[in-house]
Amino acid sequence: MREGTKMPLHKRLVRGAAGKLLLVAICVLFGTTAAQAAVDDEVLYVFNTFSFMIWGAMVMWMCAGFTMLESGSVRTKNASMICMKNIGLYSIAGLAYYVIGYNLMYTDVGSVIGSFKLLYGPSAQDLALVAGEDGAAAAVTGADSKYSTMSDWFFQMVFVATAASIVSGALAERVKMWSFFVFVAVLTAVIYPVVGAWTWGGGWLGEMGFQDFAGSTIVHSTGGWAALAGILIVGPRLGKFRKDGTAKPTPPSNVIVVTLGVFILWFGWFGFNGGSQLALGSAADVLAMSHVLVNTNLAAAAGVVTALIVSRPILGRNDLFATLNGAIAGLVAITAGPDIVSHHWSIIIGAIGALLCTAGIKFLEKVRIDDVVGAVPAHLFAGIWGTIAVCIAAGGNLGVQLLGIVAVGAFVFSTSLILWKVLAMTMSVRVSAQVERLGQDVGELGMEAYPEFVLMPEELDDE
Repeated sequence: MREGTKMPLHKRLVRGAAGKLLLVAICVLFGTTAAQAAVDDEVLYVFNTFSFMIWGAMVMWMCAGFTMLESGSVRTKNASMICMKNIGLYSIAGLAYYVIGYNLMYTDVGSVIGSFKLLYGPSAQDLALVAGEDGAAAAVTGADSKYSTMSDWFFQMVFVATAASIVSGALAERVKMWSFFVFVAVLTAVIYPVVGAWTWGGGWLGEMGFQDFAGSTIVHSTGGWAALAGILIVGPRLGKFRKDGTAKPTPPSNVIVVTLGVFILWFGWFGFNGGSQLALGSAADVLAMSHVLVNTNLAAAAGVVTALIVSRPILGRNDLFATLNGAIAGLVAITAGPDIVSHHWSIIIGAIGALLCTAGIKFLEKVRIDDVVGAVPAHLFAGIWGTIAVCIAAGGNLGVQLLGIVAVGAFVFSTSLILWKVLAMTMSVRVSAQVERLGQDVGELGMEAYPEFVLMPEELDDE
């Protein structure tokens, strides 16, 4: 670059931040003391913002995991609809959370709810820095929040999309696409943000000391309660339960894809829990994050082994699907308190979560509740357990934790039940029997996921 040429703002910022990061790395490598290598405000700002963006991208990738898990769990005649629903719900969640959801959850929160102001955007200091105004960098990096405004929004947004994904799998193969999308819009714009305002937003539950590090209740139980309400209104799939009340086995159509989906979810969960440290600017933050990642992995592993052991006595077989759900249940269970230091607790918490999930799959069959992917046992049952487990392993108050579980459950389930009922009375929520027998791919989308296969209508026990 010629002398006297002004370097563009974004290049100056990158060069300045990169130089400081390199200086810190050199100090660490050559044994410089922590005091000599202190991280200044700008480097702290870069680290934290970068953390939000990277962890958020990993959580977004969980949408691919849910898509794989669900599309492999359903019959091939409904796989395309699963893909449509998952990319649709992620997009709707992002728009709804941008238009009003984030403001309800985090902006000017009182005891119950935040601001009804529409749209959310960067701060005035952020815009000044983008415009290259003098002194703007110091104003941004010296503010109380040590990260960019929109990186925080992005990280929070991918969490709400996860809650919506839970509902998708539970209602697969019979819920109408547009009715489902309307429900997702309300869930992500209002229902989930209200729960978030009570807790992470500093509302009444947060003030009481309710602990939920990354969302066993706030994200997963919320999705589980919403899914359960939908299941009750929409009803089971045709032929799922025989005339004598027993459940007809509906094994996954592609166990390889389901397994891939679980591994993607497991990977994304490191961003889900690790990113919830919400900082990467000090040795203490990095240390805490390493504990979170280890505990997350241990809980999932314990969930797999436990489900593998108990699936035969509970389900009568060594069940791969239950074992895969064991991993998810272990991850959900540890999500409320992955910051515990005693790693053995994460194994216990994950194992119990998987046990509850496996027993829950059998219980739902007994009471004739048709949950295609086991979302309610994996996310609701394990989420409740994980929220209680915080009291055992991380010093949570049992009364407050139970109050939070009941309050969130009552609010989400009742509002979801009402919303599903309204949708059933207005738009209708269930596809016709003809479409269900033929499959939603052909019946609603006019396409097939596997066009080289010949679709044969099923002979159902209720005919």
